[in-house]
Amino acid sequence: MKALHFGAGNIGRGFIGEVLAKNGFEITFVDVNEKVITALNEKHEYLIQLAEPTKKQIKVTGVAGINNAKEPAKVAQAFAKADIVTTAIGPKILPLIAPLIAAGIKLRRKNDNYQKIDVIACENMIGGSQFLKTEVYKHLDAATKAFADEYIGFPNAAVDRIVPQQSHADPLFVVVEPFKEWVIDESQLKDPALKLKDVHYAKQLEPYIERKLFSVNTGHATVAYTGQVYGYDTIGEAIKDKRVLDQVKAVLAETRELLLAKWGFERAELEAYQQKIIERFENPELSDEITRVGRTPIRKLGYDERFIRPIREAKLHGLSYQALLKTASDIYRFNDPADPESQQLKEMLTTLPLIEVIYQTTGLDKQKDATLLAELKAQCER
Repeated sequence: MKALHFGAGNIGRGFIGEVLAKNGFEITFVDVNEKVITALNEKHEYLIQLAEPTKKQIKVTGVAGINNAKEPAKVAQAFAKADIVTTAIGPKILPLIAPLIAAGIKLRRKNDNYQKIDVIACENMIGGSQFLKTEVYKHLDAATKAFADEYIGFPNAAVDRIVPQQSHADPLFVVVEPFKEWVIDESQLKDPALKLKDVHYAKQLEPYIERKLFSVNTGHATVAYTGQVYGYDTIGEAIKDKRVLDQVKAVLAETRELLLAKWGFERAELEAYQQKIIERFENPELSDEITRVGRTPIRKLGYDERFIRPIREAKLHGLSYQALLKTASDIYRFNDPADPESQQLKEMLTTLPLIEVIYQTTGLDKQKDATLLAELKAQCER
C-alpha cells in the first residue's frame, strides 16, 4: 500500500507519518525542504521520540521524498499510484499544492485508474479537505471533474497532537507528545473499505472539530497571549503562573458550555477531556515558545477561528464569553518582530482607528455585530 503525504515537517513525520506507517504504508513525503527530502531518500527511515519521562522511540521505515519545487511531475506520478493521500502543510499552503493534486487526478484518469482514493487534509481548520477540493477543481476541466466526483474523495478530518518547535542534528528526528487524535468524516469517504488503525471514523465530524478547535487551539493560544502579557517566553513558564492558568480555565469553561449546548456531549466526559488538555500544556517535556504558538495573530482573530467563532456563538446561545473576549483583546497586544502578521497588525493599530482594525481582522459585521465590536473595543482599551 502506498501513501502520498504533502508536508514533511514535524507534524507530517511525527503524527501522520507514524499512523500511516503503523498501518503498513510505504510513504512518499512531498516538500520543498531539500535537506529533509534528501535525508528521507538517503535513510528511508526516521525516529520519533515521545515527550515523556521514558522518552520512548518509534522507528518509521519505508519512507522517501519528492521535492515538488524541482520535480512536480514525480508528485503527479506518485499520486497516480497512491492508495491514500494526506496533507499536513498549513491551511495557507493548501491552494499551492492544488495544481499538483489536479495533475495527479488527470494522470489517474489518463491511466484508466478507477481505484477510489481519499485525499485527507489534516490541518488546523474546519472543512480542510473540502476546501482543498474546491482549490483542486479550479485546475480541472469538466470531464476530469466528473471523474474526480466518482473516484476521488475529500473527507474532512480533525487532528490533534502537540509538536513543539525543535531543532536536531538529524533533520528527520522529531519529538511529539504521547497523545494523538485523528478523526475522519466517514460519510465523505470514497474508499470506506480502507480504514486506518488509530484513527476514529465519525458519521458527524463537526462536533469533534469544534471540541478540538475550541479546547486545544483556543486553550493553547490563550496560554500564549496571556503569557506574553505577563512577560513569559515559553508555554511551560506561563502555565505555572496562576493568573495564566486561571484565564485558561475560564476560557475553557466558556467553550465547554457552548459545546454542551450545541452538541450534547456528556458533561463529565468533556470536563475530563479539557482537564487532560491543561495537563498536556503543563507537560515539561513539551514546552513551546510563546511566539510560535501566538504567531499569525490576524488569522487567529478570523471570523470562524478559535476566538471570534465561539464568542459569536456563545452570544447567540445566551452564554458567557467574557473570558474569551479578554483573550481576544490580548491578541492585539501580541508582538513578535519575526512574525509578518504580528508586525502587520502592529502597523494597522498605528495607522487606523482601533474599531476599524477590529472590524477588518475579525470580519464581524458593523451593523449585525455592532455590540460585539464595541465590547471587544472596550476590552482592548482596558
